[in-house]
Amino acid sequence: MTTTLNRPAASSPAPAKPALTFRQRLNVFDMKASPYLYISPFFLLFALVGLFPLGYTFFVSLFDWHLLKGQGEFVGLRNFQEVLQDRFFWNSLFNTMSIFLLSTIPQLIVATAIAAVLDQNLRARTFWRMSVLLPYIVTPVAVALIFSNLFGEQYGLINNILESFGFDRILWTNETLPSHIAIATMVNWRWTGYNALILLAAMQSVPRDIYESAAIDGAGVFRRFFSITLPSIRPTMIFVVITATIGGLQIFTEPRLFDPRTYGGTAAQFQTTVLYLYEMAFQRQNFGKASTIAWLLFLIIVLFGLVNYLISQRIATTGDGRGTGRGAGGRRRKRSPAPAVVLPAVGPQPPAPAAEPAPDLAAEQAGTPADTTPRSGQ
Repeated sequence: MTTTLNRPAASSPAPAKPALTFRQRLNVFDMKASPYLYISPFFLLFALVGLFPLGYTFFVSLFDWHLLKGQGEFVGLRNFQEVLQDRFFWNSLFNTMSIFLLSTIPQLIVATAIAAVLDQNLRARTFWRMSVLLPYIVTPVAVALIFSNLFGEQYGLINNILESFGFDRILWTNETLPSHIAIATMVNWRWTGYNALILLAAMQSVPRDIYESAAIDGAGVFRRFFSITLPSIRPTMIFVVITATIGGLQIFTEPRLFDPRTYGGTAAQFQTTVLYLYEMAFQRQNFGKASTIAWLLFLIIVLFGLVNYLISQRIATTGDGRGTGRGAGGRRRKRSPAPAVVLPAVGPQPPAPAAEPAPDLAAEQAGTPADTTPRSGQ
């Protein structure tokens, strides 16, 4: 047991902080709260025009809601069950996916090619870059009128050209695949130039000295495009793919104006999901099922968004791995090292170290007889 005889002197109390003035407290509050106040209008508007309609739509989907009569009896999830058993819903989903694939994939390929051409040193390049944006500023109604005349079954320009070459007419409106191709052509016409400008902006951010170094090393135009340009614009490409996916699943204007007399054709051969929702709400006047279709479409878009996010994360991780040597570089490090190549040195060389003499020769030089014992095998 120990006893402390001399206690240490108590430490002196910490000096009190000087009281902040009102102006200083106001500055501290400004530094902490200002960022949240600056970004709050966006979230308030998003909650007002985004979250509230989403929640109210789900509320309506739980009732038998008529357009004119208003709210009816509570039906729970029965609307979801009936819509999922409706063949027209699945038909509209098939049409949406078909038009989406026919429009998005060619659109991105052509947009990338146009952006690569516009990225070159062209004469009057500002004029060419602005020209590709002209289809985007044309109203969808005008686009629908132009392409409806082009794809007309009786007097359309394309059918007349086909007949002049001896081919049969194509039923652009009454058959499924031709109608999808016609609608996808409208979509590509409007959005290809817009996506090309986004990709062009990404291409111009790539340092030019990389291209010059690759050209000095002997890389051709296509090699530079696939090895430098495409990997460099990968994040922008992912953004364009995601926005094109969301827009393609919500397509409405083009199929609605392609044949204004019907809601997606006489046999619903090009009726998209949004067009089916529109028909359910304002033609059949069933707001409950229309809200159910809207929520199912929302869930499908969220699912596609998650798939796009996972794919983009995997692509980005693969790209980082190549850059930091975790991917292909890491595999290369695991291989057996290549034999070193010894190049002849230039200039005077230091004398080589003297090799030890053989035992027999050393014995002869010392005057002693060499070992004459026969070895095995002799």
